Amino acid sequence: MVKLMMSTLSGMIVLLCSLNLAIAAPSNIQESSRHLYDRVMEEFKHRDYEAALAGFRFFLELHGQSSLAANAQYWAGECQYRLGHYKDALKSFYHVVSDYPLSPKLAASTLKIGQAYTRLKDHEKARMTYERVVGEYPDSPEAELARKALDTMPLRDEESAAQLSGHSAAD
Repeated sequence: MVKLMMSTLSGMIVLLCSLNLAIAAPSNIQESSRHLYDRVMEEFKHRDYEAALAGFRFFLELHGQSSLAANAQYWAGECQYRLGHYKDALKSFYHVVSDYPLSPKLAASTLKIGQAYTRLKDHEKARMTYERVVGEYPDSPEAELARKALDTMPLRDEESAAQLSGHSAAD
């Protein structure tokens, strides 16, 4: 009987200790993820985009389920964009849009998708994406940038080519 009670007591102590760790762990994890995220953002602010990109990827490996994961994914895309890796940036921004539907970075990611398509000279996809930004986030700063981009875009890819060759689309 005493052995059974000791075993039960021992099991309860282990359970209580593990519950205590489980309760304390999220706070420590959140604190450590914030610390890492802030350190990587410093690299970005210092325009060391290669280091920041590596840092955001590392952050996502360690803290892919944290509340900062969508932001880290966005900033990884921003690093890729600034490095001129537009196709990789597209993947990162699409990842934000598809995997983090409640992220405050949705409008910014959608705008960056349009900007990446513009850089890749895919004006049709850029136009559709800018129109999506204006339609889905009409009062946002991103919508204003999308409107400006739409105003400066050629009407069609053929017209763009015609303008470059010096001929009009009607010729």
